[in-house]
Amino acid sequence: MEENVDKDVKTILIVDDEQPIIDVLMYNLKKEGYNIIEANDGITAVNKALDEKPDLMLLDIMLPKLDGLSVCKRVKNSLNIPIIMLTAKDGEIDKILGLELGADDYITKPFSVRELVARVKANLRKVDAVSNPQYVQEQQPVATNKKENKIKVGDLELDLDKFEVKVRNEIIDLTLREFEVLKFLAMQPGQVVTREVLLEKVWGYEYYGDIRTVDVTVRRIREKIEKDTSAPKILITKRGVGYYVKGEEN
Repeated sequence: MEENVDKDVKTILIVDDEQPIIDVLMYNLKKEGYNIIEANDGITAVNKALDEKPDLMLLDIMLPKLDGLSVCKRVKNSLNIPIIMLTAKDGEIDKILGLELGADDYITKPFSVRELVARVKANLRKVDAVSNPQYVQEQQPVATNKKENKIKVGDLELDLDKFEVKVRNEIIDLTLREFEVLKFLAMQPGQVVTREVLLEKVWGYEYYGDIRTVDVTVRRIREKIEKDTSAPKILITKRGVGYYVKGEEN
């Protein structure tokens, strides 16, 4: 007999080939009120994700049949859900957050269950916030044209209703996380924002996570919006401090 799952309860797909890890995560996430489904290999993970459409995926990199990076790419092609990658290799981070992949977050093994649960909550909160019609209004900067609900800074234009970015009138395909980073900076052009503030405000972490997450995401955005990433004209680095979107006067 199938378990009757409340439609308001968030569903998390845990993908790992080590059953003890799944069991620990399942126990702790169920305590937080989440519905859990699981998969032990990459092929099953893709099939379950597409069939059951979870709200978030915890995805190990090292999987049988199909590796986690390939799973992430396939799922992201069909579903716009947060994916948190689990990795035992520190050097995999650039690949996880690479241009072609679109993973939202990562955490390295061995990890604190408390930290992982916090990241799950942060990623789900962000999705809820963005899907809430009040969110766009509350986040709207003074410089935005209220009628059109857009932010325009130089060659950059963000449509907050469509979650669409244009650079020199060309539509740029950004992930939700990339859009949020660019929007946060564009709302205050010329103002340098530290990596820690971006991590807190955009990722929603209530603690300082790994700031490399911010650096890699910014690099990914630049690959899409800049003509020359070695000499960016829109998204600028203030060495040793953080990032800003270049305003009309700076």
